Amino acid sequence: MGKLTVGNDQFLYDGKPIRILSGAIHYFRVVPQYWEDRLRKLKACGFNTVETYIPWNLHEPKPGKFCFEGGLDITRFIKTAQDLGLFVIVRPGPYICAEWEFGGLPAWLLKDPSMQLRCSYKPYLDAVDRYFDKLMEKLVPLQSTKGGPIIAMQIENEYGSYGNDREYLKHLERGLRSRGVDVLLFTSDGACDSMLQGGTLPHVFKTVNFGSRPREQFNKLREFQPDGPLMCTEYWNGWFDHWGEQHHTRDSEDVARVLDEMLAMGASVNFYMFHGGTNFGFMNGANCMEEYQPTVTSYDYDAPLTEWGDPTPKYYAIRDVIKKYVDVPDIPIEVMPKKAYGSVKLDEHVKLFDSLDDIGRRFESPVPLPMEALDQSYGFILYRTFIAGPRDEAPLIIEDLHDRALVFINGEFTGVMYRNDKQPTINIKVPREGISLDILVENMGRVNYGPYLADKKGITKGVRIGQQYIYNWTIYTLEMDNLEGLKFVKGTSCECPCFFKGEFEVNEPCDTFLKLSGWTKCVCYINGFNLGRYWKIGPQQTLYVPGPLLKKGKNELIVFELEGMQEPVVEFTDKPSL
Repeated sequence: MGKLTVGNDQFLYDGKPIRILSGAIHYFRVVPQYWEDRLRKLKACGFNTVETYIPWNLHEPKPGKFCFEGGLDITRFIKTAQDLGLFVIVRPGPYICAEWEFGGLPAWLLKDPSMQLRCSYKPYLDAVDRYFDKLMEKLVPLQSTKGGPIIAMQIENEYGSYGNDREYLKHLERGLRSRGVDVLLFTSDGACDSMLQGGTLPHVFKTVNFGSRPREQFNKLREFQPDGPLMCTEYWNGWFDHWGEQHHTRDSEDVARVLDEMLAMGASVNFYMFHGGTNFGFMNGANCMEEYQPTVTSYDYDAPLTEWGDPTPKYYAIRDVIKKYVDVPDIPIEVMPKKAYGSVKLDEHVKLFDSLDDIGRRFESPVPLPMEALDQSYGFILYRTFIAGPRDEAPLIIEDLHDRALVFINGEFTGVMYRNDKQPTINIKVPREGISLDILVENMGRVNYGPYLADKKGITKGVRIGQQYIYNWTIYTLEMDNLEGLKFVKGTSCECPCFFKGEFEVNEPCDTFLKLSGWTKCVCYINGFNLGRYWKIGPQQTLYVPGPLLKKGKNELIVFELEGMQEPVVEFTDKPSL
């Protein structure tokens, strides 16, 4: 048992000086079969600590329904780190950002039309308290003061970038302490006046986040915290990607140089990220300032370990710097084998519009309702109505569309509307006999950072044709979390949106990459596991398939394609393309 404390200019562990050399690995972005491999590679690079966020939305997917099993077994992850001789820093939220869906907040919070996030709004605090009651039952016994590896926990996350409610921060601090947390508590914020002023409490240990110019950043921290150790809690050594952008990379030598400068100052550091992993399923977040920018499925981050866990030149450049300051253990590094399983023809299909009652829930409403009002968190939502005619041609206006809609008239695909559109893109003329109108909306990831967090999904206001609102809707919620009800038929020709299914044989399950050349926009499932989204606009062109998701013998692939493809064929390759 031991305790991390703050000295005049350094950390102390049981009274002895210690420098924290930490790397971020998010257990929820890595299949659990690979946790030990990634943590071992962290240790082999010279690090003594692993840091992880904890995503509330995965651990409490429905109010009062908790999950800490399988890939969410946080206890197992922390104990695996301890077995390897690593300390652990935990950032439990409740908000984590992390380019993660809704910054880790559960979507059901937004069912309350008056919900106020990340402040002293009582219904929000009540939900946080219920979550912390369960979460701290897992974490408190794993603290270093009780023989575990957890040496520190964060209060909230970069709160100064969002608000300045000191009573809220005090509530979280009291909540952690009253539930038995007795390790070091800290905050982390950007190194500027407003963030450091609003994001912390006077008596709480403060750290800063940055990617460059460490002396300048630490000098700003010293204005708010004149003594104590210097710590960069997020050293951004890479970056994440949005759909439609270029893939981000950062020069390894530049990363190593900035690290060397930090360590020469006596500072401690946490690499964000050391190993990024994957935004499996619908768990990618989005940024939204001038426009909405959803994050891609890969969270490779150009980190020292790739998305699939291989060491990069950045890994070795970092290790060389760390060797100047501490002894680095000689631990062998395993590179996971990759396999190319070749082409797979998806020779079964079923149309989405023929499957609504098989995989969705149906509601009737006078107005379009957002997902959250119907207890839906992720996936797609379909709005259907009949419009009587005749009616002159006028623009279709979807007020506050979140995020991307496919529009169908009398079952025929008419066009796409997107949240970022500056003006209506579809005009509708209604003949005397009237038309049926279907609007299929995709939740492409809730905003995870900034002032627009309360990001309800679907049609969040109303639908107009010209100036006239359209009423009386049938709504199907399509969470897409269980596709077992689909009734596939043989054949490769199908009007999209459509599910395509194929089977393929695997002799030896290994990591592989799903290449989707010729497809447009889709979601892919391996043996029922949602790998994530693909969109031809890139930059990401392959989806990572961890070997443990495959099984020896027959495997199943389902692709839900929204708009169409050249032919229903995919390829499993041994080479990624990000």
